[in-house]
Amino acid sequence: MQLGIIGQAIGMFAVTNIDDIVILALYFGQAHNRRDVLRVILGQYAGFAFILVASIVGALGAGLLPDAAVPYLGLLPLALGLRAAWSAWRARRTPDDAPERPPAGPTAWQVAAVTFANGGDNIGVYVPVFAVAGAANMITYAVVFLLGVAVWCAVGRLIATRPLIARALTRWGHLILPAVLIAIGLVILIEGHAFGL
Repeated sequence: MQLGIIGQAIGMFAVTNIDDIVILALYFGQAHNRRDVLRVILGQYAGFAFILVASIVGALGAGLLPDAAVPYLGLLPLALGLRAAWSAWRARRTPDDAPERPPAGPTAWQVAAVTFANGGDNIGVYVPVFAVAGAANMITYAVVFLLGVAVWCAVGRLIATRPLIARALTRWGHLILPAVLIAIGLVILIEGHAFGL
């Protein structure tokens, strides 16, 4: 029975987090040093830990947020995307003779905020599963999910460091990341019917 739960947990994690691979690759593409890489990993774990806690609390019947408030989490990636777009636009307007500073790497809180905001589907899937899983199986799910985050970080880093992808991320990442974050924010808002959308 335990192997069945582990298999279900692996499948559930993969299906609900497939979009995080792209976001992680973009963030790892912006990482300039080991400290930036660690920030991305820490942010991913922190954001996923919030998803896990919200799911467990929701499964226990206490719900952290009313259902009507969840779509408004889309404002987080939307705001971060607009901020990144503004930074990219300002950097483009820098005079040619001014020394160009490399763009700052992502912060852990930015990664965590996007991970959590993008986790509405995770919470929606995890809460009913956790509600019927029982304590031992819930712990199994949590352990598998946390190991899954490590695998996702490794795959995201691997994708970002492939020469062809790394060149593309170096050249276009400052434009792709804001577009992806804005799109995620809008999808969350629209699918959740926030603001009557």
